[in-house]
Parts: sequence; C-alpha cells; structure tokens
Amino acid sequence: MTRLWDKGEPLDERILRFTAGEDHHLDERLVAYDVRASIAHARMLESRGLLDTDDCAAICDGLGKLAEDHAAGGWTIELADEDVHGALERRLIAAIGEAGGRVHLGRSRNDQVLAALRLYMKDVAEHVAALTDDAVAALERIAAEQGGIELPGYTHMQPAMPSSVDLWARGFAAELADDAEALLRARARADLNPLGSAAGYGAAGLPLDREATGADLGFAVVHEPVTAVQLSRGKAEAALIFELAVLAGDLGRLAADLLLFYTDEFAYVSLPVQMTTGSSIMPQKRNPDVFELVRGAQATIGGALIEALAIPAKLGSGYHRDLQRLKAPLFRSIDLAGDCAAIMAHALGGIKFRPENIRLHDNLYATARANALVVERGMPFREAYRQVAADLRDKAK
Repeated sequence: MTRLWDKGEPLDERILRFTAGEDHHLDERLVAYDVRASIAHARMLESRGLLDTDDCAAICDGLGKLAEDHAAGGWTIELADEDVHGALERRLIAAIGEAGGRVHLGRSRNDQVLAALRLYMKDVAEHVAALTDDAVAALERIAAEQGGIELPGYTHMQPAMPSSVDLWARGFAAELADDAEALLRARARADLNPLGSAAGYGAAGLPLDREATGADLGFAVVHEPVTAVQLSRGKAEAALIFELAVLAGDLGRLAADLLLFYTDEFAYVSLPVQMTTGSSIMPQKRNPDVFELVRGAQATIGGALIEALAIPAKLGSGYHRDLQRLKAPLFRSIDLAGDCAAIMAHALGGIKFRPENIRLHDNLYATARANALVVERGMPFREAYRQVAADLRDKAK
C-alpha cells in the first residue's frame, strides 16, 4: 500500500506495527474532523489559484462522501494506512483519481492532525460540559423535591452543624456547574488554527491564506508564528484533561457521599434495585457499584494528565514522533469523564432520601447557641464558645 510519505522502498512490517501503534484505531473518531479541515484547506488552495475549481469540487465532494460512508460503518482505518490522514487520502485518490493527490499541497500531517484534534477537542469540551449540566439538573431536582429534609453536616467525618438535602444537593450542583464552565474555557488553547504551519516552518513558496482556513473552520485566531504550533503540542490536551480531572474529582466526592449514605449504618438514601448489582457469593448483597466506579475515575484521568504533561516536557522545538502518544491519554480521559457525568445524571434520578433514618443530634446546634449568646447578650464570641462547650461537658457527665 502506498503511504503519504512513500518513496518506493518497502517498510518493515514490525516497524510499521510499532510506529503506527494504535493510531489507526484511535483516529476513527477524527475522520469527520480531518474531512472538515481538508475541505477547508482545498477551498483555500482554490481561492489562491493553487487548485483547479473542478479538482476542488471533486475533492470536497469525495471527502464528504468518504465521511458519510465512514459514519455509516462502510470502512475503517487500516494498520497499513497508519492514521486517518493516510486512510482518507488513499481512499480519495481511489475514488476521484489524481485530483485526490492535490489536496496535500501546503500542509503536513503535523498541522493536519492538530487541526483535526483541535476541532475535536472543542466539540467534546462542549459535549462533556452538556453532560455535566445534566448532572447539575438532576441535583437541582433533588433539591427541589427533597430539599426540606434535614441532614447533619460533617467536618473531619464528625457531625458538625445542621444541613439539609437542599444545601447538600445545591452545593454539588454549584461545583459541577463551575466544572462545566471551566471545560468551555479550556477550549481556548484549542481554538487556534494550525493549518498552514505545515511541518512547523510554513509552506515554502506558497501564498497560503491561513486566515481563510481559520474562518472556515471556526477557529478564533491563527496560530502564529508557525514555529509556535509544534511547541504548543500537549498544552491544549493537558488543559482539557486537567479540567476533566477536576470534574471527575467533584463527581467522585458526590459518589463518596452517596456511598456513605447508602450504608446500612447510615441508611440515609435508597436506590432502585435496578441500579445496584449483586454478589456472586452473598445472596443478600445489593452493591452501589456505579458510585464506586465514579469515585475511582479521577485516578485514571489524573494519570492521563501526568502522561500529557510528561510526553512533550523535554522535547526540543519542532515535531517529534513522541507526540503521537498524546492521543491515548486524551481520548481515555474524555471518554471516562463523559461516561461518569452521564451515569451520575442518570443514577441521581433514583436517589431517595429516607428522613425516618436521619437524626440530628442536639450537639449540632452548639454553634447556633454560641451565636445566640453573642446576639442576645452581647457576649464576646470566644466567651460564648467556651460557655457552650462547658455546658455540653456538664450535660455529658
């Protein structure tokens, strides 16, 4: 099979398998984005007199059909293709003839993959933010429907002050809403047009219009200078993974509360039988596995963040093949965070608080009593604090 860089010499099969790695599988999600970027590039070439109008039309039509066929399951990227770029160009040439070989003028796989990745990251940031908003809405429904139920508030895992389902649910809702907004802000580092930077040093002798491709694809700005493009590799990925890790952390803390509340010792909440799993040995068990898996997700995404930060950390300027390894931790984090947000939005709909099992000990009102001494008697707070503490000691005797 002829590859984009093929010069007529055969490639050792073991070298192909190692260097291509899992890229041909990972790139399946980038097909539609690479098609968009390739069509924008072709249109720009035509506008600059670098591509015949008929060839441009054939390229754009051919790429569109390939995207539709791929989405319908008509083809997949093969190992011999190496990646999405090779797969598309090979199939485009087979479909429309030599015109398909003209689309790569003025670009490299280095700016091509970044264009597809950045378009993808912008979309998935919005998608995961929307899934997070669904979890926020589920918490707000709990607050509206069950918010009047009292809860003990805890610090240091000890009963501290009175709270309520309303305060509990809205607290998590506020933080998840903040996470959704942060995901949208994380798009900024992906919102730069890399096309036209080619292998990192521009397209020698070609009057490319980088503003045109940027506007066509909806990028906020053109990434300048061209030498900065490859230096930026990993930054947009790490920024997005960081926000996904923060989201997973908040979802994990929410899951941890629900796991505690579901224990027999607390029994603050019930879950539908359909949302729990069983034990292979203990007939009585109904396990809230869904929340345990959500609780553990941040560890995976945190590890991916370390990968994304470490891969480019000691590289010199320009492109290096090490950067290919950024895709796996990025995609893994996106998938896991999105799955966790979606399943929490679903599972929260089955949470029912059980007020008959919730008791607020009198000690929870100690701070309120100290504050009352200040307000009603003008006592200094520290004196009121000590008096209430002494009263509690005496009462405990």
